[in-house]
Amino acid sequence: MRVLGIETTCDETAAAIVSLERSGESRILSNEVLSQIAAHAAYGGVVPEIAARAHVEAIDRIIARAFAHAGLKPGEIDAVAAAAGPGLVGGVMVGLTAGKAIALATGKPFIAINHLEAHALTARLTDNLSFPYLLLLVSGGHTQLLAVRGVGDYLKLGGTIDDAVGEAFDKIAKMLGLPYPGGPSVEREAAKGDPERFDFPRPMQGRPNPDFSLSGLKTAVRLVAERIAPLSDNDVADLCASFQAAIVDVMVDRTRAGLRACKTAGIAPSTLVVAGGVAANQAIRAGLSRLATEAGLPMVAPPLNLCGDNGAMIAWAGLERLKLGLVDDMSAVARPRWPLDSLTSKPTSPAPSPSEPATAA
Repeated sequence: MRVLGIETTCDETAAAIVSLERSGESRILSNEVLSQIAAHAAYGGVVPEIAARAHVEAIDRIIARAFAHAGLKPGEIDAVAAAAGPGLVGGVMVGLTAGKAIALATGKPFIAINHLEAHALTARLTDNLSFPYLLLLVSGGHTQLLAVRGVGDYLKLGGTIDDAVGEAFDKIAKMLGLPYPGGPSVEREAAKGDPERFDFPRPMQGRPNPDFSLSGLKTAVRLVAERIAPLSDNDVADLCASFQAAIVDVMVDRTRAGLRACKTAGIAPSTLVVAGGVAANQAIRAGLSRLATEAGLPMVAPPLNLCGDNGAMIAWAGLERLKLGLVDDMSAVARPRWPLDSLTSKPTSPAPSPSEPATAA
């Protein structure tokens, strides 16, 4: 069973082909990603109009490269999956339209993918995890704790009441004059700094509900930076290190609360999973790994090339849904907002008959 996945929700144009073999082994046959960082760097963030135009210009050749590197022709796949949201709606429409066109031209099933579900299921692609597991989803636009009970079956335990963690990294980087994207820039500076120089707050720490709040931490960094300005290179490194240390403490504490919430809900997670672009941060990974050891659970994070937006995660989510007969028709629309816990795990169309039926992962 082979599925083409298309991702255009933000500032990466991506396409990939993923297969599930008869043995149950999953394979990434191709994974093409074209980043738009250079186009947005001057603005310190993603400009939706620029992103949409860049997707239009790149989508055809990225899809063609995905087929070429997989050694396949369009008619040799079993389905087409495209991210339908949440995201920048202009960009989402580009990938969604391309996916529908290929599905129509080849007569293959079409699957509209929730971008967050793709992140949530990536650990099953890379590590063949069983359900249920606790997911910390951290990206530029999302910070959530979810119990992943099955495909289309997500219990939201907590989320941010203001800034997402990736958004906080980007804002701190911009405040300190660091280049876009902010997450990697802050992490690089933090490696050179003293994490104990500034005692920043740990918002929501110790509270029973596993929610997050990061705007106050961001404000605390700004106030200190303004007080000690002009900033030296050492000041910037120490600010980043102290900010990142606070973020790690918050992520660990809130995830610990998420584990307690799972127990209250009668859910026994098999694994602690962190996914999304911010999952590439090594300090956050290390903190969560310590928490997982404390809880007696394995901790899984995708390889770095699968943390950010990519087509392989869309293709895999499509494959998971295809196995269950969860396919869509051409009326699927681009959705700027699409809560993960609103998805369905019930077939909306008859299950397809792919050319290579596969066993369950």
